[in-house]
Formats: sequence, structure tokens, C-alpha cells
Amino acid sequence: MRLDHDEIAALVPALTAIRRDIHAHPELGFEEHRTAAIVAAELRALGLAVTTGIGGTGVVGTLRAGASDRTLGLRADMDALPFHEESGVPHASTRPGAFHGCGHDGHVAMLLGAARRLAATRAFAGTIHFIFQPAEEGQAGARAMIEDGLFDRFPCDRVFALHNWPDLPAGSIRTRPGAIMAAADRFDIVVTGKGGHAAMPHQTPDAILAAADLVGQLNAIVSRRIPPTRSAVLSVTQIAGGHAHNVIPAEVRLTGTVRTFDADVQDIIEQAIRAIAAGVALASGTAIDVRYVRTYPATINDAACAALALEAAAAVCGDAAEAPEPAFTSEDFSFMLQAVPGAYLWLGQGREPDSPALHHPRYDFNDGVMDTGIAWFVELAERALPAAG
Repeated sequence: MRLDHDEIAALVPALTAIRRDIHAHPELGFEEHRTAAIVAAELRALGLAVTTGIGGTGVVGTLRAGASDRTLGLRADMDALPFHEESGVPHASTRPGAFHGCGHDGHVAMLLGAARRLAATRAFAGTIHFIFQPAEEGQAGARAMIEDGLFDRFPCDRVFALHNWPDLPAGSIRTRPGAIMAAADRFDIVVTGKGGHAAMPHQTPDAILAAADLVGQLNAIVSRRIPPTRSAVLSVTQIAGGHAHNVIPAEVRLTGTVRTFDADVQDIIEQAIRAIAAGVALASGTAIDVRYVRTYPATINDAACAALALEAAAAVCGDAAEAPEPAFTSEDFSFMLQAVPGAYLWLGQGREPDSPALHHPRYDFNDGVMDTGIAWFVELAERALPAAG
């Protein structure tokens, strides 16, 4: 069926109102009760079979057409970020300490729009599962849904998602085969000495000096342990210790993040952190404990699915192309792509050099590209589940 852009554009005003209502009432991970209720009500009104409470507050709406046994998953995340909004827009957050600064409100609205259009036309053959996921922001809501039986209860041959992307021109679309987002790991290191008088440093192992040594050596791991042809980032982001100018503290804490695209590079970096910590501990007379957590895996697109996503994108917008490189930010859609072949793409929002980026306290989703996102979901569904196939 030929995509009718005018009919999709006609959906946008009502969906914009929903998006701005969700923006004004943000909910953090696994607390998306109001948002999930809105989603479930909208899907039920379209005649979809709706299941709630998956992985906590997740919602799945199921739409069937034709006799094909093919299945497709389309996913949007629902959660907000835990910080205060400073945008000043009329629909700004009414809840201090919670804010849709990553545009997930727009993701929800676009997927609801796709459900409206596909439910009206049914120009496909098979089953579409519209997946509304909680807790993407650091709490692995995708993994929670999978562990709660998402793909057992709602089988998907392929699964797709998009994310709004301010660094791309408004309405443009980018994706790529293979890695598109990085794995996100966290390390926490505790350096323990004895503590003592700052005027007599010879009497106590110096936890601050050991921590400083650690910071220098950790920041050399990528440049000296990882081949130049591979990519990784290691950043020490927090250091805390001491409470008086004349006291050597007994404990110093370090925290940081590691971003990679390959599991073997992850292994090299984790092993290097532990080896460096052991060496510094031995040299300084301190005790050093390392906690290394692999939070999200890399987001790896299936090549055929990425190609399909780009074909659908080219049909609905004039600026669709393969992304030249992945991003070092992370995304828990990676868990879904480990379970089911699929692809993840970026929808450009447009941004002037001094305009807010994602996770900025003044960021707001660009409603002007909502029709492009809806059209892409619809075109993708009709290509993945062709009615004549």
C-alpha cells in the first residue's frame, strides 16, 4: 500500500498533545504507571490485544492482519531522566527531579501513531507487537522485559527501534550494520590505607597518592593496551576522599565508565584495571578493591535488518543514509538485539551549535519530525510483513 503522508500528518496534532502531556508528567524507570496506562488505553481503543506489567511497567499491544505467521516487534522506551528541567516550555515537567530530557516521550507518541495508522489500514500480513519498554535509562528495562518472557510470550522474527538524534538534520535518518552504540561498563575502586597526620606521611600508606597514581595509569589503558585499529573510551568521572587539610584519609573512592564495541576489548580493559590496581596496591602499601560491572552490551545491528530499515527510511524521507560511525553512548535495546535480529536507527531532530543536546536540562523533543518517525515505523512494518507475500 502506498504510504499516504497527508493521512499520517493528520495524526500529528493529537499525538503531539499526548507527547506533551507525557512530557509534563514524567516518570522514572519502573515507575511509568501513568504513561503505561495512557499507552494501554490508546492501544485498546484501536482494538489491539494489550498486555501490561511486563518487566514491571512494560506494555505490549498486538495487532494481527492476514493469515501469515510472520511476526515483527516495534519498540519505544517510556522513562524519563532523574534531573530538573530548565526548558521553560509550556509543557515543562510538573515533577521536580524528573524530566524527559532524552525524548522518550516522543518515542512513545511516534509508536502510538504507527499503531493508529497500521490498525486503520491493516496493509500487512502477520503480527506486529508494539513494545513499550520501561527503564531504559540505566536500569535495563529491556532485559527485565525479556526475563519476564517478552519474546516467549510475544515472538518476534525481527525487532526495530529508533532514537531521536539532535546532532542530525531534522527529519533525516541514519543507521548502520554492526555496532551502532557502545557497551557501557562501570568501575568503582576503593583505595584503603590507615589514615594519619599529614605532617607524618611516612607513618601511613597514602590512599590519595595511590588514587592519583591509579588515575594516571587508568587513563593510559586505551592508548597503550588497545590496538589503534580498535575503539574504546575509559573515563574516571568521580574521586572522593579526605575531610581535613591536615589529615591523610584512610579511604579514597574512584568511579568511572568504559565504552567499547567488542567483548574482547572489554576483557582487555577490565583485566588491565585489575592488574594496575594490584600493582599500585603493592607499591603503595594500600589495599585496593575493584568492582567492575558490565551494564549494557554494545548495540549490534543485524546487517539485513539495517538494510531493510534504511530502505524504509529512504521511502519516507529525503535524507536517509548509512551512519559513518557508531556512537559511544549506550542503549539497552542491545539486550533485545542479542535475543532477536533487528536494527536501531537515529531520527534527526536538527540542532543549532548552541542548542541543547540529549540529557541537557533544556532539551525537548522536536514535534516537527514526528510524522517522519511514524511514517518510518509504518513503511518498515509493511515491508517486513508484505500483504502480498
